[in-house]
Amino acid sequence: MNFKRMLLHKTLFVTFLFMLFVLIWLWGQVSIDDAELRFPVMIETSIECQTTAIENKDKLIVFTQSKKIAKILTKSLCDDNVVAKQYGSVVGYWGYRTSDSFEFVGKGIADLILAKNNIMAAFKAESTYNYQPVVGFADYTAFFISSKEKPRLTKEYFLDKRIGLLDYPTSRSGHILPKQTFKELNINLANLKITYARSHNELRDLLANGKVDIIASFWKESDAQRFSKNYITPLSNNVSGTRWYLKMQQNNTDLLCTVQKHLLEMSKDQTLHYYQDVKPYWNCDSKKIIFKGDNNE
Repeated sequence: MNFKRMLLHKTLFVTFLFMLFVLIWLWGQVSIDDAELRFPVMIETSIECQTTAIENKDKLIVFTQSKKIAKILTKSLCDDNVVAKQYGSVVGYWGYRTSDSFEFVGKGIADLILAKNNIMAAFKAESTYNYQPVVGFADYTAFFISSKEKPRLTKEYFLDKRIGLLDYPTSRSGHILPKQTFKELNINLANLKITYARSHNELRDLLANGKVDIIASFWKESDAQRFSKNYITPLSNNVSGTRWYLKMQQNNTDLLCTVQKHLLEMSKDQTLHYYQDVKPYWNCDSKKIIFKGDNNE
């Protein structure tokens, strides 16, 4: 009898605990607000602001590699009267890798995008979505950069060197041009000690920390603080700089000109001289909007 009574007590106790757990769970489902169940976004990749056209659901999509630029430009476009006549909001996206822009270019998602002309050409974006250059930055020179000596463009020189390249096949200065140089020197890439980096800044860190002997990149003013300008060797001159492109599937010249105005104004506040040296592609000062081309002054 005692054994049966003990078994009955244990069964009742387990049943009680199970029912208590079910009740607590049901109470939790009812009492917790759905908003409290949403996890916070850990990686911020976009910003959105409202124009004065609150009822308009159309969005102007902007993409750039800089979070700072995306925020500044998004805010200034939201405050623009021309933009407000056509869009209810402006959404600015940013991505630090070249591959981040592929989706926006390849599918024509971005209305306004900062990109290299070789990427636009690879996706045939200008013919497919009628992306038109609005403003562009100056062409630049690609270099081999070392920390201890001036690189020599010979086969023997590179064979025992640790080389840092960019891990993006579309990058001319960090990938295409150095590999083209190796090919011209009749060097098999399998015989080289290559370390791939995710960005130009990462390449510079590899060189500064002694993890590679040479990197392929462009030269910027701040590089003089870490490396000697005597230890750079040019790979190619006149590498095309990046450009802002606007998707012009309609002949929307009002939007084109106001976007160009904001981009030119924003360039004046940039700290690097390279980003201050910007040229407009369109003449918006006359009644007839005219494309001035790549060779405008």
